[in-house]
Amino acid sequence: MVTDGGIHHYVRGEWHAPSLSHRRIRLQKGLYADFYHFLLLGEGRAELYFDSGEDRILQGPLLAFLPPQAGCDLSISAGTAAHLVGASAQVMVDAIGDKVESYSLRIFTEQRKLVEATDPLLVAEISPLILGFVRELADPSRSSWMVASAYMRLILMTLWRGSGGERSEPRGQGETGSILQRYRQLVEAGFRRHRPISDYAAELGVTADRLHAICQRALGRSPIQLLHERVVQEAKLRLERSARNIQEISDSLGFRDPTYFSHFFKRKTGLSPAGYRQIARASAGSENSMLSSGYADWP
Repeated sequence: MVTDGGIHHYVRGEWHAPSLSHRRIRLQKGLYADFYHFLLLGEGRAELYFDSGEDRILQGPLLAFLPPQAGCDLSISAGTAAHLVGASAQVMVDAIGDKVESYSLRIFTEQRKLVEATDPLLVAEISPLILGFVRELADPSRSSWMVASAYMRLILMTLWRGSGGERSEPRGQGETGSILQRYRQLVEAGFRRHRPISDYAAELGVTADRLHAICQRALGRSPIQLLHERVVQEAKLRLERSARNIQEISDSLGFRDPTYFSHFFKRKTGLSPAGYRQIARASAGSENSMLSSGYADWP
């Protein structure tokens, strides 16, 4: 983990007061190439210019979320005020965490689309969070990674809920879909504890054989395979996006020692954790089928 002294390499929080002329901001540029951005626009107007050639006019007050994939410039019109906050992938890992909602939040943050919230109640709810984030970063003597991550979690959760994330969460069809969905949520909340599948089955009120049959029929994989895939996915994410050493990552994922973690990871991926991290860093910014920092493929 980086020290708080270098936090401004990982987060940004800016207040753009109304001016006499328009201002153009390149969102994903240089230090901010992999940042996730939230824009809180006051009364007024702004425009997004996407790398794809698409232009989008924004009329405030509104809130917008732009993942790194958006690839766009922001132009704030004269007389318009705006708050712009952003976080690197490393901060987003901490903010999203590994609770029941985390899977859905990861999918939400990977969507390559503009999310707008014109609901005044939602804007009113999220505004103080963004203002607090900006204030935290404005004072170098107190800027804290933990506080910035906590604000980012609250901002993200508020936007996700306000955008209908909870209501649109897929629940599957019938009893089988419900059990599979609940198993996924239990795994999300407890994969670091390395519980036996029988514990999950008991909590779901089914036998281990029944859970096995449901997973095999719906996804072609056993419950233990799905559980291991989730652990590997999290390990990949932390190796790619965090500055923690192998032992710290091993500890954070609930392994009894880093050697066991290394054997587990290599058995599942064909690479040692250190080897995977080396490839990830060498491949930063390029597409590589070996790397997987997304969660859309986890069922």
